[in-house]
Amino acid sequence: MNKLKNLSKYAATNIKCYGMVIVAFAVLYPMLQAGLISNKVSGLLIPICAYIVMAISLNLAVGFLGELSLGHAGFMSVGAFSGVITIACLNDGMPAPVKLLIAIIVGGILAGILGLVIGIPVIRLRGDYLAIVTLAFGEIIKNIINCLYIGIDDAGLHFSMKSANDLNLAGGKMILNGPQGAVGIEKISTFLAGVLLVVFALFVVLNLVNSKTGRAVTAIRDNRIAAESVGINITKYKLTAFIVSAVIAGMAGALYAMNFSTIAAKKFDFNTSILILVFVVLGGMGNIPGTIIATTLLYILPEMLRQFSDFRMLIYAVVLIAVMLATNNARLKDLRARVSAKLKTHKGLNAESGGKGDVSNG
Repeated sequence: MNKLKNLSKYAATNIKCYGMVIVAFAVLYPMLQAGLISNKVSGLLIPICAYIVMAISLNLAVGFLGELSLGHAGFMSVGAFSGVITIACLNDGMPAPVKLLIAIIVGGILAGILGLVIGIPVIRLRGDYLAIVTLAFGEIIKNIINCLYIGIDDAGLHFSMKSANDLNLAGGKMILNGPQGAVGIEKISTFLAGVLLVVFALFVVLNLVNSKTGRAVTAIRDNRIAAESVGINITKYKLTAFIVSAVIAGMAGALYAMNFSTIAAKKFDFNTSILILVFVVLGGMGNIPGTIIATTLLYILPEMLRQFSDFRMLIYAVVLIAVMLATNNARLKDLRARVSAKLKTHKGLNAESGGKGDVSNG
């Protein structure tokens, strides 16, 4: 009986997640192709896809694993800048979709390797300690990228951590220019690629959460001592979830970077990590459909409030507080539970009456 309930819950979550993405794509893509969407709105579509993927990946670490990570933007930056370097090294005659796919894969792999390197020493930490260490690693990554000077010419890639002059480029081009970040990026990200990456992230996370590994991860979140007492390898499963989360974040970073002609490391600072955490918390810890909705609405909201100029972020902050209060209000929770129960009862009665009608007709 419990298995049937879990399967129905899993199916309902899948339908909600994939359904929202497919419907949004089916509505927006034809409008985008027909030129019915303004440049302002169309410019938000790819970043929204990237941030949805980021929020899904962070929800795996925070919502399902139950560990607070404040350095997730660091994995995004690794994916972004490794993707930029990969694109610069590829043949110019290669089709743009293929180049983007390679950049996303490379960005995800390198971010996953970094997740493994960071995860091995810190994954044994818990709570505030893990949050502080991941925050520190995120800032370290950002500052290292700020010091990197990378160029390419006929002789290959040139690296330096001093200045652009030390690269000694022979008629080549700069890829990373220290604090200025990546310059001359080939803008090849598309809305279709963004939607496909969202679907891929959903496929990976939803299947992982509902697998043996996912059940072990949620067991660790619910009661670490009980999970360990029944033989669950705490370090193994925590590290697995952390690495998968980092890989997906790196892929999102590569998609995000290829949407701009220039991008700097300061974009992936502590504030970006907190912004993604806000999306996850407001959408619901462990709630993937809620995360998708919250990310979309909260990313669009500041753009909609630009007409209010100086009061834009003040209104945005007030809206966030109001949503948090409403989400955690006991009376509203009780009301939602009662409405949900009535709807289920109504559906059950309709199903029974339908079945009786069939019998009588027979």
